[in-house]
Amino acid sequence: MATLLGSESPWTGGKRRHCNGNIVTKFTSSQITGQGFSRGTQLPETLLQERDKRAKWHGIPSLLQKLYDSSHPNSDLSQAHSLLKVLSSQLSMEAMSFVTEDRKTAQESTFPNTYTFDLFGGVDLLVEILMRPTLTMQKKKPKMNDDLVKDCLSVLYNCCICTEGVTKSLAARDDFVLFLFTLMTNKKTFLQTATLIEDILGVKKEMIQLEGIPNLSGLVQSFDQQQLANFCRILSVTISEPDVGNDDKHTLLAKNAQQKRNASPSRAEVNQVTLLNIPGFIERLCKLATRKVSEATGASNFLQELEDWYTWLDNALVLDALMQMATEEAEQSSTESSDESSLATSPLRHRLPQSMKIVHEIMYKVEVLYVLCVLLMGRQRNQVHKMLAEFRLIPGLNNLFDKLIWRKYTASNHVVHGQNENCDCSPEISFKIQFLRLLQSFSDHHENKYLLLNSQELNELSAISMKANIPEVEALVNTDRSLVCDGKKGLLTRLLTVMKREPPDSSFRFWQARAVESFLRGATSYADQMFLLKRGLLEHILFCIIDSGCTSRDVLQSYFDLLGELMKFNIDAFKRFNKYVNTEEKFQTFLTQINSSLVDSNMLVRCIVLSLDRFESQTEDVKVVEVLSECCLLSYMARVENRLSFLFRLVNIINVQTLTQENVSCLNTSLVILMLARRRAKLPFYLNALREKEHAEKYPGCLLNNFHNLLRFWQRHYLNKDKDSTCLENKNTGS
Repeated sequence: MATLLGSESPWTGGKRRHCNGNIVTKFTSSQITGQGFSRGTQLPETLLQERDKRAKWHGIPSLLQKLYDSSHPNSDLSQAHSLLKVLSSQLSMEAMSFVTEDRKTAQESTFPNTYTFDLFGGVDLLVEILMRPTLTMQKKKPKMNDDLVKDCLSVLYNCCICTEGVTKSLAARDDFVLFLFTLMTNKKTFLQTATLIEDILGVKKEMIQLEGIPNLSGLVQSFDQQQLANFCRILSVTISEPDVGNDDKHTLLAKNAQQKRNASPSRAEVNQVTLLNIPGFIERLCKLATRKVSEATGASNFLQELEDWYTWLDNALVLDALMQMATEEAEQSSTESSDESSLATSPLRHRLPQSMKIVHEIMYKVEVLYVLCVLLMGRQRNQVHKMLAEFRLIPGLNNLFDKLIWRKYTASNHVVHGQNENCDCSPEISFKIQFLRLLQSFSDHHENKYLLLNSQELNELSAISMKANIPEVEALVNTDRSLVCDGKKGLLTRLLTVMKREPPDSSFRFWQARAVESFLRGATSYADQMFLLKRGLLEHILFCIIDSGCTSRDVLQSYFDLLGELMKFNIDAFKRFNKYVNTEEKFQTFLTQINSSLVDSNMLVRCIVLSLDRFESQTEDVKVVEVLSECCLLSYMARVENRLSFLFRLVNIINVQTLTQENVSCLNTSLVILMLARRRAKLPFYLNALREKEHAEKYPGCLLNNFHNLLRFWQRHYLNKDKDSTCLENKNTGS
C-alpha cells in the first residue's frame, strides 16, 4: 500500500488534531517526543493546498482531511458519506478505464487519483470506518448505513484493481478479511462484499481457513440461491490447491519432495471438509446446478443484479456475450425448434431479456460445477459421490443437456480454446468445459459412472454381457435404478452425439474425449466397450486421427488415450479398426500420428502391446486367430523390431529429472514392454538390444543407466502409494 513519511497504517494510533501550525515546529516536536506524523493529511492544510496544484492531487488530500475529521466515533457519518461520494466519483472513472483497457499494469502515473487516495491513507481510513462497529463494547452493535457500506466497499475495490499493493495489504489483515464475511449477511451489500473478498483472497499468501469465519454454517444457510452461487466464486479459491503453474509440467521429483514436507492435510483439504459438514450444502449446490432457466429469479431482480454485475464483475465479456447470443438467435432459422428457442419468432428486443437470463444462469452454474468438481477430486470423494447420487445431480444435468448445456448455438462451439480453466473466455464455453470436467471426475474409477445411463441402456449392457457369456460387472448390478438418467437417452449417449458434430480442432473434443475415457477407465469392461463401439465411437476417433486433418496435440492425445481404453483386450474393436483402416495409406497416416509424439500416444501403444499378448494366448479361439492374421495393427506390433523401436524412444525421451505427470506414462509403457518380454523369457534379448543401440549411438550407458535410474525412481514413487499402483494395475490388466 502506498505510504507517506514511512507510516504504513496512518489511521491507527495518534490523537485527532487540527492540521494547523508551523511545519518546522511540528517536525522539531516529533524529534523530541517521538510522536511524529502518522498520516499525510496531518500536514498543514495550506501546505497541502499549495502542493495540490503542482502535484495534481485534485483536492483528494483535503477531502480526506475532512473525511477523517467527520468520521470520529460519535459522528452519525452523514457528512462523511457525502464526502466519500465525492471521492468515489473521482476514483470510479479510473477503475472503469482500467477494466475496459484489459487491466494494464497499475502505475502511479496511470491512475493518479487512486494512488493519491491510498498515499494519504484513504484505504486505511475506510477499513477503520467499516470495522468500527466491531470495536464497541456494547452488546448491541451499532448498525451502519447500507449505502455507506456499499460506497466504502466500492472505493476499496477500485483501489484494489488500480493501485498495486492495496489488495496485498488488505489480504495481510486477517481481521479485516474475516470481518468482510460478516457483511455478506446483508443482501444489500452482499455482491460488493463478495467481489472484494474474491479479489483479496486471490492474492493472499496463505489460504484462509473457512472454519475461522464466524458462524460459517449459519451464514451459508442464510444465502438465497443467487447468493450461494456467487459465494461459490469465493469458495473456489479456498478449496483449490494453490496454483503453482501447469500441474503436468511440474516434475514428480519436486512433487514427491513437497509431499514429504507437507504430510498433513492442506488448508484446501481442511476447507473441503468444513464445507461438507455444512447441513444441506451439497444438496443446494445440486439444485442450483440442475435448475431450469424458468426456475431462476424473476426479471426485475435479475435486471437489478445485472446492473450490479456490470459495476462489479471484472469479466468484460459478459455484455458482449449477451448481445452476441441475441444476434445469433435472430439469425437462426425459424424452422429450428428447441424448448428454449420458442422465442425465435419474436422481435429481438423481446428475446434479449431471455438471452440475458440464460447467460445469467450459465454463469451461476459455472461456479457451482467448479466447486462440485473440486470436491469430487478431493479426499472425501466417496462421501461427495454418495451425496451427488442421492440428490440426482446426473439426471438433472441430463434433463438440461439439450435445453441449456449444449444448445443449438454454434458460434462459441467453434472457438479453439485452450485447456487453461482460468482463461478469459465466454460464459457458455466455460460452462461446457466445466460440465465436461465434472463428468470426467464423476466417472473416473467409480462405480457411480453407470448413473450416466438410463434404464434401457443399463439393460443393453446386461444383454451384451449375457450374449458374450460373461458375468455382469458388479457395479452395474449394484446400480440404483431410481438414480439413473431419465428420458430416451442417458447423459453419456447425449455426449457421444455432440462429440461427433464438433469441428476437427475444436477444444471441446479434448474435454469430451476425456469425459468418455473416464467412463472406460478402471477394470476393463467388455460390455462398456461394446456399448460405445455399437454407437460408432471407434470410427469417429479414427476419422479424427486419420482423415479430419486435426493438428491439435491436446485433442490427438485425448483421442489416443480414449482409443486405447476402447480397444484394450477387445478383439471386436481390433476387427473394426482393420475394417476402417483398409488401405496402406491410411495405416501409414495412423502410424505417423502415433510416432509424431510418443508422449501423447504411448498409452495406445501400451494397449496394443498388452492386447497382442492376451490374444496370442487365446489361439484356441477361431475369431481371435482370424483377427490376429488379418489386423494390420496387431501384425505391425507383433514384429520384434517395431516393439524395440518404441522401447528405444520411450526410454530416451525421459529421465528422472524431467519426469512429470504428463510423460511418466512413457516409463510405465516401457516397463510393460519389458515385463511381457520377461514373461516370454526374452528379457536378455531386449536388454542386449538396448546395449547395442548405445554402441551404435556411440554413447555407452546412455540408455541402460538412464533406465536403471528411472526404475529406482519408479519404486520409490509408486510402491509406497496404494492409489497409484492400483491405477497401474487397472490400466495394465483386464481384471
